[in-house]
Parts: sequence; C-alpha cells; structure tokens
Amino acid sequence: MSLSTLKNRRERGFLDGQFVIAMPGMEDRNFNRTVIYICAHSDAGAMGFVINRAQKLTFTDVLLHLEMVKDDDAIVLPAAARDFPIQTGGPVESGRGFVLHSDDYISDSSIPVSDDISLTATLDIVRAISKGSGPKRATMLLGYAGWSAGQLEAEIGNNGWLNCPAEEALIFDRCLDDKYERALALMGINPAMLSPHAGHG
Repeated sequence: MSLSTLKNRRERGFLDGQFVIAMPGMEDRNFNRTVIYICAHSDAGAMGFVINRAQKLTFTDVLLHLEMVKDDDAIVLPAAARDFPIQTGGPVESGRGFVLHSDDYISDSSIPVSDDISLTATLDIVRAISKGSGPKRATMLLGYAGWSAGQLEAEIGNNGWLNCPAEEALIFDRCLDDKYERALALMGINPAMLSPHAGHG
C-alpha cells in the first residue's frame, strides 16, 4: 500500500490503528524486533511505520539537507527543534520523511490516521517544527513499511507478527531501547516466553 492509497482509502481494515510486533523468529533484518504502527489496512494492503528503530540523522541534518537553514542558523533553532526525534520508519521510500503527530496540528496535506493521530509528509510541518510551532507530540520517520494485498494477514497467520491495539503514548515515546518489550507487555507477554516456532507443531 502506498501513501496515495492511504489518502484515498474508503474502508478501514481490522489492523488499522494496531501495533504489529515482530516474533523472535523474524528473519527479515528490516523487521527484526520491531514494533510497527499500522496506519492503513484494507483489501489493497497495509502501510505502517516502525516506531522503535533509531536514525543517525538529526532534525538539524534534515533542515540542512533541505536547505531550510544554513550552518549558522542551526545553532539558534528552538530546543524542541534541535531535539526533535528522527527514526527509521521502514525500508520503503527510505529517503522520504513522514511526520506522525498529534491532531493539534493540521494542514491541508495532513491525513487523519486515527481520532487523535495524523500523518503529514510535506514541508509545511517541517517548517512549523523548526520554528517551534509544530504539533505537541510528533516524530519524523524516514521510510515506511508496506505490504501488498493479503501479505500482512498471511505473515500474521504464519506467526511472523503479533498484533494488539496501539497505545498513543508508546508511539511517541522517545525511549526506543525497550519499546519492543513494552509493546509485548501491552499483551501481557514476556519476550522470553515466545518461541520462534510457535504454532508450527
């Protein structure tokens, strides 16, 4: 599923607004020990963002790359902009930035993802954040995770993923190191209890 499909969707799938959490046996290095927030799920496929993988780039690096600031300007950015989190959202379009954010910031290009969360992938939100006038809660993600029709359902059926309702606080939590364990804890699961071979008796 692509961003354009997300904009034009008319239906919601049962995984909309859910976390999918990689099982220990996940062999794809892109998704090993990941927690993914599913933004859109339908018969056409699914799209979401990894929310627990760090990115080496800083928000200042992004602004410099986009030529929105010069080196001298970067040091006078608001503290909220200098510390703004950047994460690796997934392997699809990994050079493109997406901002997942609370709904107190809405522009013409913002796409509602849930009742409280929106997605904006245009420069207007980057400018707002750089001026300290962005959304109250937000994170920038480079790239996204996408699945074709029926692919994610099949992977869940083959014990590749667990799924549970998403928790907004966890989406925007900046502590990434133990987010995988905390996501599993939402389901009452200790990672040590999971077997990569569960259900394949």
